[in-house]
Amino acid sequence: MWIVVAVFAFLHWDFWLWDDTTLWFGFLPAGLAYHAFYSLAAGLLWWLFIRVAWPVHVERWARGEDGQGEGEP
Repeated sequence: MWIVVAVFAFLHWDFWLWDDTTLWFGFLPAGLAYHAFYSLAAGLLWWLFIRVAWPVHVERWARGEDGQGEGEP
């Protein structure tokens, strides 16, 4: 996961688009369109990280559950 975060950090510096004056979809400057898609991808990435690596055991501890079913509604 940390490697993916490092790759995303590198991709945030879109130095290859700094001099690009083309319009994407006919109205969006290349840099703005890139960052719009980058933001969507970053949001999806964090959602995936939460789904895969969320520390459920910490939440159980915070709710006072001991893992044996006690404290469940």
